[in-house]
Amino acid sequence: MKNKLMILSLLVAGSAAHSTELDNLIDASGAIVNQIDYGIKIVGAGMDYAPTGAGLSDGTLSQNAHISTEQLTAYNDALAGMQNFQPYGSVQDLLEEQAATELALMDSAIGIFTDVVVEMIAVVEVAEVAAEASTAEEQAEVQSFVEAGAETLQVSQEQVDTYNQSVDDIETHANNASAYIAVASSEDAVAFLQTGAENNNSNAEFATLSYDSNRQWVKMQWQGTNNASAVYLNGGTSYLPDLYVQEAEVLLMGSESDLYLTGPTHLAYGCFMFSEGCE
Repeated sequence: MKNKLMILSLLVAGSAAHSTELDNLIDASGAIVNQIDYGIKIVGAGMDYAPTGAGLSDGTLSQNAHISTEQLTAYNDALAGMQNFQPYGSVQDLLEEQAATELALMDSAIGIFTDVVVEMIAVVEVAEVAAEASTAEEQAEVQSFVEAGAETLQVSQEQVDTYNQSVDDIETHANNASAYIAVASSEDAVAFLQTGAENNNSNAEFATLSYDSNRQWVKMQWQGTNNASAVYLNGGTSYLPDLYVQEAEVLLMGSESDLYLTGPTHLAYGCFMFSEGCE
């Protein structure tokens, strides 16, 4: 009943942020430059001191100017890393990471939803017993059943609030994830947003990504600017078809899901709780 996804992304804000690749190159090249700088000073001193017969060192200063194998490896690795450097970031990566985040949040909300439904499961039994009472004697049995289990059959406002909020959260995170995945699956949509990063001299990694159900678009707000790029999900552009479905389609999909087919309202109380009376 639950997805097994972990949160994979964190949006980072910062006006002077560097990529890991660039930071590695800065550090590695800077380390070698420091050694060369030291070496030039040693050599320069030798050139000026030697003819004068003065300025003797202890004979070990040149070793301080040596470039180590570790420094050389770090520099060459940093050069290799920069070959894959993306100065404007990757819209594709951001969309996929945010989709994974939304799926993980949905998974968490599903856990809350299923727990509270189980807590309120007695209402399913009450509904079944009440619906089957067609005679006065059967109705009296319902009264006795309710009276005997007055406390355990009650549903609290807290449970209802938790249920309501979890359903809202699941729909929100499901829509967010689906929107990001849809855009990420379109090469044209990704290219359009990537061009937005380049045109605004910005980096996708630090953009603000959002889905707006009212405007029916996925938008990227470029850091350090008032500009944004958006992809419509309602067929308003050639990048994607209309992705929206009607309530009937949603309910049909839900009625065919494993969650529903293994749930109490489909199986009935006895089957779900005790595997009794299952067809």
